[in-house]
Parts: sequence; C-alpha cells; structure tokens
Amino acid sequence: MKRRHTGLHAWLVQRVSAVYMSLFIVFFLVHFAVDPPRHYPAWHAWITSPATGIATTAFFAALLAHAWVGLRDVLMDYVHSITIRVVLLATIGFGLTAMGVWVVRILWTRHG
Repeated sequence: MKRRHTGLHAWLVQRVSAVYMSLFIVFFLVHFAVDPPRHYPAWHAWITSPATGIATTAFFAALLAHAWVGLRDVLMDYVHSITIRVVLLATIGFGLTAMGVWVVRILWTRHG
C-alpha cells in the first residue's frame, strides 16, 4: 500500500512548534519577572546552563521548522513555475539551515 502525503505531518509540525514556542516564551517572561538576572555573570550563568541551552536550542529548532513549513506552503500555493519554486525552496532551506548552525554556534560556544 502506497502512503499518500496528506499534509497532516506539516500541520502537526506547525501546531507542535507553535505550542512549544508559546510555552517557552511564557516560561522566559515568568522567569525574568520572578528572578531577573541582576548582572552579566548571573545572565551568563543562566543562559549557559545545560537545561536552558537545550530549551533555547529546541525553541530555535521549533522556530526554524515552523518557518520552513509556513514558507514552503506559501511557495507551493503561489509559485506555479517548478523551476522558480525549487530555487526559492533551496534558497530558503539553505538560509534556515545557516541560521540554525549560527544559533547552535552561539548557544553552545562557551565565552568567558
């Protein structure tokens, strides 16, 4: 039996990523309302902790996945030329991948 692409996967990526990003933003805002870092070393210690690093990396992964699905769907709906669509999708994919690498480099490179 051949599996048909129904769009359910893209829909789930959009919804799950949106929920995670919303929860992360609420957590971030509550954390800074309750216990804001008073100086740079406190901010640095918080942002470089493994749990915060993983949660922030997951946030940006969700953001980039959300952006990819949304932009891909818009291009598939409104760009009818296959050649132009492929070029635009490749450009967007490269750009989002580069941003993902950049975010990981920023978050996981320890600075003194």
